[in-house]
Amino acid sequence: MEVFCGIDWAEDHHDIALMDRDGKLLARRRISDDAAGLAQLLGLLAEHGDSAEDPVPVAIETPRGLLVACLRATGRAVYPINPMAVARYRDRHSVAGRKSDHGDAVVLANILRTDLHAHRPLPADTELAQAIAVLARAQQDAVWARTQAHNKLRSHLREYYPGFLAAFADARGGITRPEARVILAAAPDPAAAAKLTAAQLRALLRKAGRSRGVDAGATRLHGALRAPQMRQLPLVEQAMGRQALALLGQLDPACTAAADLEQAVIESFNQHPDAGIITSFPGLGPLTGARVLAETGDDRSRFADAKGLKAYAGAAPITRASGKTRAVVHRRIKNNRLAAAGYSWAFSAISASPGARHHYDKRRNDGDRHAAAQRNLFGRLLGCLHHCLATGQHYNEDTAFPSPACRQQDAA
Repeated sequence: MEVFCGIDWAEDHHDIALMDRDGKLLARRRISDDAAGLAQLLGLLAEHGDSAEDPVPVAIETPRGLLVACLRATGRAVYPINPMAVARYRDRHSVAGRKSDHGDAVVLANILRTDLHAHRPLPADTELAQAIAVLARAQQDAVWARTQAHNKLRSHLREYYPGFLAAFADARGGITRPEARVILAAAPDPAAAAKLTAAQLRALLRKAGRSRGVDAGATRLHGALRAPQMRQLPLVEQAMGRQALALLGQLDPACTAAADLEQAVIESFNQHPDAGIITSFPGLGPLTGARVLAETGDDRSRFADAKGLKAYAGAAPITRASGKTRAVVHRRIKNNRLAAAGYSWAFSAISASPGARHHYDKRRNDGDRHAAAQRNLFGRLLGCLHHCLATGQHYNEDTAFPSPACRQQDAA
């Protein structure tokens, strides 16, 4: 007798439902979100035939959390079901709109009972791959937070302090650079900036960690911060300076967190056995490679073929056909983190790989817009990556993108 488990997840408790192959409810229970509740769940599963050789599969509405981590550690298959999919399944049994926590647990168990083949369990990634995923996602979140804080501060400075933005307009990183943040903290408004001497600017640059070109940089900034600019009223300017310091207080930790997590991600990624294969691809450095590994994992059975990986990343188009109408559009339901990494990967590969450049140009000449051509290139690279990881090979430019002469010879 096969048994299926559905868990309706909540913050402080979880509802459990066990069903057999015929749809009979075997057990139901509410457990707490702690070690005692986990022990109750494992005991309930053991009472209904759960064993290390034949573990009971579990369906739950979230792919993360302590309960999911502990269930994965037992070696059982855990199926994360999208809550929207659960809502659609719920309508199969009741059209009245009835809903309860126990009912949702029953629906989740029914999903495995009837459509187990249509859902994918959480991959059996190694502990190192899971750790890399945590760090890579945290670093990506920190970069997004840094960008948001930067945009807020830049927009605010444009309203009263355009000279400061002009002083760092040509510097890589702009006002996110350490010296820009240190100088802004010392002179948050144009009046304070005009009082800074060249010696004070040199001291601030050294405080920010600058060791080269200190004198030239201080001289340049001394003139730039005194350049004529439009000004607010004095009291308004001072108030906006205080607001800038508050916004700077959000940008500083975001920059620090992004830098610290980047170092941690690269250190962990370099320890992974797949790091050499991933970084052998053009346009993939340690950081972007870690993001790709974080979202694809190292479970080789996760994607049956390269098509599944491309669909997961949003690089494979979808076809919508009805009657005489047929449209091919890009995929919107995808792993957004992997898609973001793919955009950077494909953009860099265009400059680093002649084959990638030729592939991109051909798509553009065939009528694709920039985003579509780059997405197609990303899909091509993903297919190569899937093959290389499956076979243990490093990237080879001639194999991935054969020369036009070779293509003509093969066609003949």
